[in-house]
Amino acid sequence: MATTAFGILDGTGFERLDPRFNTCIPGPERLVRLWTGARWCEGPAWFAAHRTLVWSDIPNNRMMRYDELNNTVGLWRQPSNNTNGNTVDKQGRLISCEHLGRRVVRNEPDGTQTVLASHYQGKRLNSPNDVVVHSDGGVWFTDPSYGILSDYEGLAAEQEVAGCYVYRVDPATGAVEKVADDFVKPNGLAFSPDESQLYIADTGASHDDAAPRHIRRFQVNADGKSLGASTLFADCTNGLFDGFRIDTRGRLWTSAADGVHAYDPDGTLIGKILVPEVVSNVCFGGVSRNRLFITATTSLYSIYLNARGL
Repeated sequence: MATTAFGILDGTGFERLDPRFNTCIPGPERLVRLWTGARWCEGPAWFAAHRTLVWSDIPNNRMMRYDELNNTVGLWRQPSNNTNGNTVDKQGRLISCEHLGRRVVRNEPDGTQTVLASHYQGKRLNSPNDVVVHSDGGVWFTDPSYGILSDYEGLAAEQEVAGCYVYRVDPATGAVEKVADDFVKPNGLAFSPDESQLYIADTGASHDDAAPRHIRRFQVNADGKSLGASTLFADCTNGLFDGFRIDTRGRLWTSAADGVHAYDPDGTLIGKILVPEVVSNVCFGGVSRNRLFITATTSLYSIYLNARGL
């Protein structure tokens, strides 16, 4: 186990772009680095029951765990099938997207795994990337091709599904249904507080400068199982949007190349938390869910906010 250390870091701070951001940051608060030593950190997920955070180190084929009670970090799982995004469902079970396994799995209390999705219409998925759970138990995930493009974060392979889609796993039948098919590289996703809207990032510009680097906001249909019309919510002003989460007031906190960007529900970029590494994803945790955990390239960071995650 490695004990974490706190301190003010070079390259950190805030960009206050709108007065609405000022109320989000407690006066003396600063970003801290909790741990470093990864190749590419991703997919933070908070377990409230025992106050721990797990996250992925995709190229190193492992998952790490931070213990808030004793402020230590240790290895949680290796190998991890190059797990990328993670989330925790209403029953406290970890749901993970595996690049190497090309599947979405649920970790059961007895230590076994249940495969939730591995194929669509008889064809293997590309490489599931990020995942969220609806209050009805439906599991929604994105499936870009990053994990099969090379051997670095998975295993190079031919793409079997025609495109890179967004899917929903039905909690009653286990059926894998396509809910969106007009993305280049669908990535992070999160529901609004009332689940009437779903935000989805497109990181197509990672391999094509002319492709999207934005987040779209979809209307969720009344059935809770399908999507309606979408609008452009925000274009990334620095790098790409990857993973993000929503707070109880509907503000969106998203990764970017220079840190974490905070957006008001009306789409205004109100401020930034500057991070000295490219950020991949974020997750709310802590006793009051007001501690933002940040995975950024080699390190895990955190900061307390005047905002609470869903």
